[in-house]
Amino acid sequence: MSLPVLTAVTGAVWESELVGALAGTDHGLTVVRRCVDLADLLSVASTGTARAVLLSADLRRLDRDAVARLGAARVAVVGLVDRGDTTAERRLRQLGVWHVLSASAGATVIAAAVTSAVEELARGEQAAYDVGDPRAALPTLTGPADPPEPIAGAGQVVAVWGPTGAPGRTTVALGLADEAARLGVPALLVDADVYGGAVGQALGLLDESPGLAAATRQAGNGLLDLSGLARLAWSVGPSFRVLTGITRADRWPELRPAALEVVFELARRLVPFTVVDCAFCLEQDEEVSYDTLAPRRNAATLAVLTIADTVLCVSAADPIGLQRTVRAIGDLRDAVPVAAPRVVVNRLRGSVVPGNARSEIAGALERFAGIDTATFLPDDPHAADAALAAGRTLADVAPRSRLRLALRDLAADLAGAQVPPRGRRRR
Repeated sequence: MSLPVLTAVTGAVWESELVGALAGTDHGLTVVRRCVDLADLLSVASTGTARAVLLSADLRRLDRDAVARLGAARVAVVGLVDRGDTTAERRLRQLGVWHVLSASAGATVIAAAVTSAVEELARGEQAAYDVGDPRAALPTLTGPADPPEPIAGAGQVVAVWGPTGAPGRTTVALGLADEAARLGVPALLVDADVYGGAVGQALGLLDESPGLAAATRQAGNGLLDLSGLARLAWSVGPSFRVLTGITRADRWPELRPAALEVVFELARRLVPFTVVDCAFCLEQDEEVSYDTLAPRRNAATLAVLTIADTVLCVSAADPIGLQRTVRAIGDLRDAVPVAAPRVVVNRLRGSVVPGNARSEIAGALERFAGIDTATFLPDDPHAADAALAAGRTLADVAPRSRLRLALRDLAADLAGAQVPPRGRRRR
């Protein structure tokens, strides 16, 4: 049985010859439609009438999100380029198209590549696709085929997340990145809060051009590279960079999950330690509101939590905050099964929890959430307020703060760094 195939090639002289060659002999393919543009391609792909598409790099508006949508529609993608056009080949691969070959390779070779791409996509679906899972309709975070092997020694990504009302997510993320850099581990802080980031304001970076939005835009178009990511990240210290986020909540559609994957792949190569400030919400109400593939506001958060090597769940140290944390951990395990959250209890104080606050909170987390270890950060409002007022980090304005020292210990643990011994006070 022949595989139904689409073509989406704009203005290439070889398209007609290729379609004729595929139709002239039995190569196991049948071209069911020659799409005129990207909108036509996505529309036809969503109907399930084709198993693969042959497209060119110059297809107008082609980006990584479109390639991800084709993968979500179970349509394998094969890119065709003119002989020797390395620029077009490189762009297609940056967009997540792993099968790219010359248009002059011949109908037999091209048909074999299409069959291989379809088989690889089917194998990936059998391993990861669950028709009973409402998240299965989300765009895939990889291309239709297996991506290249990760680079040896790539850096780690730590996501700082927490339920609504969790205090100090940005303070924790900022402190971890800054302390890791001060301990000799180059760090990148990324503001990925789709409800309005605050990292730039916390550091006094009042620029209205969000770095992460620009990075995802370039990644979506296949234009982002390592030097480009470095240019977009503010350098706030010798080993500390910041990729600022969106300051207006209505700009959330700019943070596409498929493009975020590229950004964090490059971040792993740029620095050994990346900290991401995430939004709180994991709801997927778009699945209920739409019967087609629609933009998902919380898809960026879910993508970050899936990509991250470590997920820190920031919790308030009071009964209301702990109840929210217990429920949020359950929601996280349902939404991102691969995530193993590490709880960070912030603003620890004895006035709101009777008895020994640390042991009482640890016991509650173990009983109701299955968390046997937690990290506790002391309540130090004076130091936190001083840092916020100055637009600086805790280490700059309050180096001996209890909160700063606790964040340094946590950063050293996560980044694998050594904390220098504290010097003795002079009498």
